[in-house]
Amino acid sequence: MASRLSSSYRMNRVFRPDRAALVVPIDHGLVWGRVPALEAPAQVMKRFLKEDVTGFMVSTGIVKATEVEMAQNPAMARILAIDAFWPTSAPDTGTGTLVASVEDAVRMGVDCVKMLLPWNVDDAEKVQYCKRIGTVVSAAARWDIPVMVEPVFLAAPRTPDIILAEMEVARVAYDLGADIIKITFPGPDATAKLCDELDIPIVVAGGPLTGDAKSTLKDITDSIAAGAQGVVVGRKVWQRPADETSWLIAEIAKATRTKFKRLW
Repeated sequence: MASRLSSSYRMNRVFRPDRAALVVPIDHGLVWGRVPALEAPAQVMKRFLKEDVTGFMVSTGIVKATEVEMAQNPAMARILAIDAFWPTSAPDTGTGTLVASVEDAVRMGVDCVKMLLPWNVDDAEKVQYCKRIGTVVSAAARWDIPVMVEPVFLAAPRTPDIILAEMEVARVAYDLGADIIKITFPGPDATAKLCDELDIPIVVAGGPLTGDAKSTLKDITDSIAAGAQGVVVGRKVWQRPADETSWLIAEIAKATRTKFKRLW
């Protein structure tokens, strides 16, 4: 595993050797439209280019709108969301679909593609998701581009049962061929267990804005100390007041270095 990843140009852009990844997602409009504080996503990206982050999670439209900025900041990684699900509030009747292809991602010069794996959907939708992910993994292998998969129970409370179930679905994502798994922080013990069981990078998502900045920082620090190879944190930072956001990003950036132990 180590030699394969160390020889991969794109994977090593997403994951730097000296720190955990700190990715700011700004692709929320793909499923939620005008999210508060993200009405102008290109402006949010420009704001965070001045902070100590390693990359962004983006949509096709954002890639097109920020080509100049990314050319001027070539060290920044980009992870392209290539699927979506509507409505996220009603997973039992919602539908997922691809919105971009692996070939689109390669043409746009991004470093990784990201797909959802909702599991509180009906069986037919599970079949379609697994089929799509398998097809994307196959196409991605031909283009040598990593695939990030996000197991998720949509609109579900973060109960112990849901957290355990997401860990089970993470195993499904692994067996489908994911190169990276993105999972909402399940706690330090569960993060360590997942990192130990699966020989691919685990990145931890921040989720919606809840709690204060210090609790967000603690969860992220605990995740990295437990073995997570990166964090994907958006609403918990850019929905806060500007001065608080800058402080929090700086502290998270410190944690990505001081608590980081490369596992691959």
